[in-house]
Amino acid sequence: MEKSVNDWSPSTWRTRHAAQGVTWPDEVHLARVEADLARKPPLVFAGEARRLLDHLELVAHGKSFLLQAGDCAESFDEGSADSIRDKLKVILQMAVALTYAAGVPVIKVGRIAGQFAKPRTDEYEERDGERLLAFRGHIVNGEAFDEAARRPDPERLLAAYHQSVATLNLLRAFTTGGFAALSRVHAWNQEFVASSLEGKRYEVVADEIERALQFMKACGIDLHDDDALQGVDFYTSHEALILPYEQALTRRDSLTGDFYDCSAHMLWIGDRTRQIDGAHVEFLRGVSNPLGLKVGPTMGLEELLRLVDVLNPENRAGRLTLIARMGDALVEEKLPPLVESLRAEGREVVWACDPMHGNTFVASGGQKTRHFDDVLSETSKFFETLSNLGTWPGGLHVELTGDNVTECLGGGSRLNEVDLDLNYTSICDPRLNATQSLDMAFHVAEFLQRYSAGNGARSL
Repeated sequence: MEKSVNDWSPSTWRTRHAAQGVTWPDEVHLARVEADLARKPPLVFAGEARRLLDHLELVAHGKSFLLQAGDCAESFDEGSADSIRDKLKVILQMAVALTYAAGVPVIKVGRIAGQFAKPRTDEYEERDGERLLAFRGHIVNGEAFDEAARRPDPERLLAAYHQSVATLNLLRAFTTGGFAALSRVHAWNQEFVASSLEGKRYEVVADEIERALQFMKACGIDLHDDDALQGVDFYTSHEALILPYEQALTRRDSLTGDFYDCSAHMLWIGDRTRQIDGAHVEFLRGVSNPLGLKVGPTMGLEELLRLVDVLNPENRAGRLTLIARMGDALVEEKLPPLVESLRAEGREVVWACDPMHGNTFVASGGQKTRHFDDVLSETSKFFETLSNLGTWPGGLHVELTGDNVTECLGGGSRLNEVDLDLNYTSICDPRLNATQSLDMAFHVAEFLQRYSAGNGARSL
């Protein structure tokens, strides 16, 4: 395997081509903002990232499951406490459904507190004969179709940092201050979800958990003395797309001397920025955070092996999560050779399923959407493929919101195309709403149960 070289620094990516790079109109302004960010406190700490790495090592060994979920692209306009709380509620509900039904611990990682940038197929957007730069997420520019809004503004990097600070403060308060205590399992069921079939199914699970807690209390067990029952470990992640921002928040850990990108606990490389000699691979290979790599249908065997060796040269379990996003029509054809090759070569990776990004289409009304049946079908095929190959299907990576949006068709919400305009609020890609997310969690729990039943006696 290829080994890491010692000539890396947080700035060596600047000698490489950055796919999806932003052309900032004022480089002096950008440099000033980068220097300002570099002086600010880290958003997360190296020790937290190492703890997540330990959790993901258990996932790699088939002893835990990764749930990575949140917004497609966070908005500067939607950072309220209610919005953050409701996203967390959905993720907690999904984790409870998975843990209770499938019997495995669930590692909870949000696409939150940093997921402000989005890659684009086209650099420009054209409407009615006017051509402007594409919207790249609030960390770069605004979504309004006018020249001023679409001009990249370095001040948005600072705005992203400050909103991430506020978001992390709330997340830490919610996850350690009693809101996430298992005794509040009923309180996570939002009103519009509770009336659905999925919400009622969740209430059955919540009732059984509550009875189990009451039994433990009756046996003399002090539930308040158990940290696992009173709070949860919750980690943040985002695509490391805007490299000036990522470099500015990279710090050398005083305990180990290693570099960590302290903008999030986990960073991933997208399908559009995975070039082996590109800037994004160069930057992330040198930080010690857990990493993700999106694996799309154009990924070749040799390319994937080289990327795995560059990003995880020590072959440490938990360091690298491969997030398959093949699309429902291609997953059964494209995924097996990649899984088989890495297994044969002894590469220690986590395999997770992103059933969202390969299943996007444009509805007749012009809205980007996804059908829940396609999302569920790709997930099912992912689990079936890995099960047949004797590999642990280690995670689920989905775009969701805690709001009652109408952006994806079908599922428990029974949405069709005429419903899309009712509450389509995403600034980028369509997300599962809370009911659809819970529906997905119960299906995945069933996949995990079937996998465990067929493979429980075999050592992974």
